[in-house]
Amino acid sequence: MFHNEALRLIDIAVAAAVETVGANAPPASPAEGQCFIVGSAPTGAWAGHARAMAGYAAGGWRFVAATAGMRALDKISGQTATFDGAAWVVGTVKGAKLELAGSQVVGARLAAVANPSGGASVDAEARAAIVAILDRLRSHGLIAP
Repeated sequence: MFHNEALRLIDIAVAAAVETVGANAPPASPAEGQCFIVGSAPTGAWAGHARAMAGYAAGGWRFVAATAGMRALDKISGQTATFDGAAWVVGTVKGAKLELAGSQVVGARLAAVANPSGGASVDAEARAAIVAILDRLRSHGLIAP
């Protein structure tokens, strides 16, 4: 492998930004420097390179095989595509907690909080508000259903 060829492959794989994720057919007229994530059933010039990153450069296509943990920016959605070892997953963020300005705002999901029920005096509006809050927390995945 020549030095310039190695630099082209590095350019595809490092800080990657792709035009599309999962296309099976190469574009008819790619621009030099454009990159794509190949789908699972590639055709044409991409045949035999399922799930690889494909970059177009002078002389044709260059391919980098996907490995678990590889990431690329999907230019269409603005989300990150991550290769999980079997497929490219777009838009899923994984982590143990989320901090903003040094303060934890989301952590691991805690046990479910029971809906209020019964009691000596029932305040329907307060109960409805509590249920609405719990529903919102559940729908955001912050507490278990």
